[in-house]
Amino acid sequence: MKFGPWEIGLILVIILIVFGVGKLPQVGGSMGKALREFRKSQKGEDEAATQSKATNLASEEKPKALEHSNSQEH
Repeated sequence: MKFGPWEIGLILVIILIVFGVGKLPQVGGSMGKALREFRKSQKGEDEAATQSKATNLASEEKPKALEHSNSQEH
């Protein structure tokens, strides 16, 4: 869905009517904080997933290395 200048203008007028001129900066600040927290939580989940994958790979490598060394001893 593509928004043109008329649609964006109408949305801004409706927001201005609903929240008023006085609360508009507060609403903008709250929206900014919410977006920052959302991005931070997504980044944290991505890092946690990457760490768990690395841990799983490392734990899989150890048994393979042990099997390889055990087979060479016999």
